[in-house]
Amino acid sequence: MRALDIIEKKRDGFELSKEEIDFFIKGFTDGSIENYQASALTMAIYFRGMTDLESTYLTEAILNSGDQLDLSGISGIKVDKHSTGGVGDKTSLVVGPLVASLGIKFAKMSGRGLGHTGGTLDKLEAIEGYNISLSEEAFIKQVNEIGIALVGQTADLAPADKRLYALRDVTGTVESIPLIASSIMSKKLASGADAICLDVKVGSGAFMKNVADATKLATLMVSIGKNCGRDMTAILTNMDEPLGRAVGNSLEVIEAINTLNGRGPKDFTELCLEVAAHLVVAGKKAKTITSAKKLLNQQIKNGEGLKTLARLIAAQGGNADYIYNPDLFPKAKYVVDVKATASGFVNHIDALAIGHSAMLLGAGRSKLDDVIDHSVGIVLNKKVNDKVSKGDTLATIYANKEDVSNEASIIQNAYTYGNTKVASELILKIIK
Repeated sequence: MRALDIIEKKRDGFELSKEEIDFFIKGFTDGSIENYQASALTMAIYFRGMTDLESTYLTEAILNSGDQLDLSGISGIKVDKHSTGGVGDKTSLVVGPLVASLGIKFAKMSGRGLGHTGGTLDKLEAIEGYNISLSEEAFIKQVNEIGIALVGQTADLAPADKRLYALRDVTGTVESIPLIASSIMSKKLASGADAICLDVKVGSGAFMKNVADATKLATLMVSIGKNCGRDMTAILTNMDEPLGRAVGNSLEVIEAINTLNGRGPKDFTELCLEVAAHLVVAGKKAKTITSAKKLLNQQIKNGEGLKTLARLIAAQGGNADYIYNPDLFPKAKYVVDVKATASGFVNHIDALAIGHSAMLLGAGRSKLDDVIDHSVGIVLNKKVNDKVSKGDTLATIYANKEDVSNEASIIQNAYTYGNTKVASELILKIIK
């Protein structure tokens, strides 16, 4: 078997076998297949696509390139969630504690953010002392004891994916649905959960810009997961405006705390309950999504969800007082209101522009080694379909630099107005 033969076969539109895909990924990982050959194959996949079965084989080959978490030492059904990324997305901080408070094991490995704001790990590190690194033994012990752990991915988890993504990033092959699906699912499967809920973002602030492409991606990921024996659900959600009101690490954790206290923004609360409900059904604690949501709302009202978040923080070395006293979070030096330059109903908010503004403030990274400022960010006072008069406060900027005129201008230009409200749905489609 030769790498060249495999490249030519895919170039000509034929289906690759499991043996061919395994051979290629193994050779790419150990260095016997060159980067330029892997680049050629990814370009062939970009143009020719892959069948669901090929995509499953590719996912399994990437999965088998490194370590896999063995969660058999954790009692009960283990659940996990994944978001394809969005502006203001702090869903794991609410979903995980709520699900765990009902006795379902939530065992999650997360990544860091590269872009508008930090990832889940960066948000958690806004809390003094929080440790994202646990040994596999400590991870399993903690999930057994308190029902939840949120840690960083190990370096040896799906190493072929890291190498492949680096090539795709510089060869124009990132936007390939089979390659995206195998990248996401190899890491999710390596994390060892029995049931996975995928939150696939759609819209201007998301990687997938339209429902058709997002449906293809979600359907393929669900198929891959099922082929590998997992209980799978994908939820397509609207990212044509930021999720919730807070964008920025400390601000987003505070919003998650408020949500667990029953005071969260309507859209963010709705999404958290939807994702969590599917995990509750997968965890056999409810038979229907409706009954699962009733249970979850009870856990918000009785404070058990918040208590579970505090237990998580304490178990991983963090100061749990932050959960009950958000004034402890780092504060920005300057607070600046951004005023509306027009009147009308908000018809659209460019989520990417809001995210870019947050990154310029220091809330995100443009390079992997950039240092995040946990205290900065943006809180949106006006959302889609809110009525605005010229001079109203659209948003509030939290900054550690005095001049934020550029960021304020970006935020103002991110808003589009109309004379009437627009149709707007958060949950677009559910794929099982």
